[in-house]
Amino acid sequence: MIRNCTDNEFDRILAIINEAAQVYKGIIPDDRWNDPYMPAEELADEISAGVIFHGYEIHRVGLVGVMGVQFVEDVALIRHAYVVPEHQRSGIGSALLIQQCERLDRPVLVGTWADAKWAIAFYQRHGFRLVPMSEKSKLLRRYWTVSDRQIETSVVLADTNWYLSQ
Repeated sequence: MIRNCTDNEFDRILAIINEAAQVYKGIIPDDRWNDPYMPAEELADEISAGVIFHGYEIHRVGLVGVMGVQFVEDVALIRHAYVVPEHQRSGIGSALLIQQCERLDRPVLVGTWADAKWAIAFYQRHGFRLVPMSEKSKLLRRYWTVSDRQIETSVVLADTNWYLSQ
């Protein structure tokens, strides 16, 4: 079942993010890796900045996947899409993404690590396309708050609505 996450699930959201993000260790540049991947203060800052989390809950198991959405100017950003490892590749991430995109009334952008080929392929399977490198940096600077180094090591994918709006 997909539902809105509640304030009292902060620790579970953080645990899901940090557990699932272990796959990035050794893939993304060492200078971008943190342990834990996302400190609690960073998650709190993200929520304060308007990231709204939805979660996928399995009966008698609990919350096993989360996806955040942030509305910035004229777009929606898919943020922090994670599923705990033992439930990955079972359709949970797809269900979350489809549900989020169906509810959104504006173009959708996703930023991810350039070397996370599996993440890029996931979004491409759902109709997202890589934006040209000439646009990537402009979009990351306009809609995200990230370092220059993260801009160097990231890509942006956009849904059809974004391409139609250009």
